[in-house]
Amino acid sequence: MPIKTQNSLPAKGILENENIFVMDENRAIHQDIRPLQICILNLMPVKQDTELQILRALSNTPLQVNVTFMKMNSHRSMNTSMNHLNQFYHTFDELKENRYDGLMITGAPVEQIPFQEVDYWDELCEIMEWSKRKVTSALHICWGAQAGLYYHFGLDKVLLPQKLFGIYEHKVMNRKIPLVRGFDDYFLIPHSRHTAIPADAIHGCRELLVLAESEEAGVLLCMAGEGKQIFVMGHPEYDRMTLHNEYVRDKEKGLPIDIPKNYYPDNDPSERPKLQWRSHSNNLYTNWLNYYVYQITDYVLG
Repeated sequence: MPIKTQNSLPAKGILENENIFVMDENRAIHQDIRPLQICILNLMPVKQDTELQILRALSNTPLQVNVTFMKMNSHRSMNTSMNHLNQFYHTFDELKENRYDGLMITGAPVEQIPFQEVDYWDELCEIMEWSKRKVTSALHICWGAQAGLYYHFGLDKVLLPQKLFGIYEHKVMNRKIPLVRGFDDYFLIPHSRHTAIPADAIHGCRELLVLAESEEAGVLLCMAGEGKQIFVMGHPEYDRMTLHNEYVRDKEKGLPIDIPKNYYPDNDPSERPKLQWRSHSNNLYTNWLNYYVYQITDYVLG
């Protein structure tokens, strides 16, 4: 899939070096098709890393995707330069009159804070409410998924005894649902979180359909409204070194952190981590774009 980005976005050059088709603005103008309009609400502190991971994950269908990055107006990012934010990001106030084929809400490092105490919670609630009217399908990731399940269905998170950190096996629960089409019976996905929505609460919500679950990590994937809202509890977009970088960061800060599970060969942090989830990650995002965005959205937005 060609991803359309601004010509000067730093992730563009990295993706092109990985042989991923990234289309610049000039070429996209001359294609006689309507690209999908995808808005990415990036809540992660180092936004460039998440941009690269998500654009890489969206790069495996023949569809053209026009990506717009959104930032929170009620929160000041301390780990991304203002120049980068001003050049590549828009506030909700600037975008709220638009309609989008898809919305992605990323995770955020605020999971141990009660939802209402997050400084941008009210604005996020406004965005999630807006998405019900203005977005064909909204995909929520990790803390974004927990926030969405709390806002839309009242399911609150609980603090885990210790951080869920590593690569975990999941079982497909509803194989006929297009979102998991092409998945193996069991597959691996990274997790990195201190909280969870209890599995019994998700199963007990009549509006939610569970699509993949782990004995150790709980529900990974569920959806509502036939795909209008999709919730992914893990991090399928993570690249090979993301968990390693988190592990090293926490060790250097003196924080209690175990070696990521099922990640390093022989549990040796000096060894190159095993990349075991890329194919299913690609499949997940491809299925979302095809079956819940492209096949559903109107040709004329609005």
